[in-house]
Amino acid sequence: MLLQNEVIQSDPEILSGEPVFAGTRVPLRNLFDYLEAGDSLEMFLDAFPDGTRDQAVAALELAREAVTAGAGTH
Repeated sequence: MLLQNEVIQSDPEILSGEPVFAGTRVPLRNLFDYLEAGDSLEMFLDAFPDGTRDQAVAALELAREAVTAGAGTH
């Protein structure tokens, strides 16, 4: 499993600090935009080949963890 800093980085010098896939200039939001529009992960990877499948899957796992953190603790 990739570490968060191997998946996402935010640097003021890259796209004004917008979260991007580590080592690229591909904004993380592009992945969510593609999926929200009904496009497949493969379509996203074809459009943004600088990102890897492992990074994309790890980013989705991190998002899931962030959304579900604390769920069921009521």
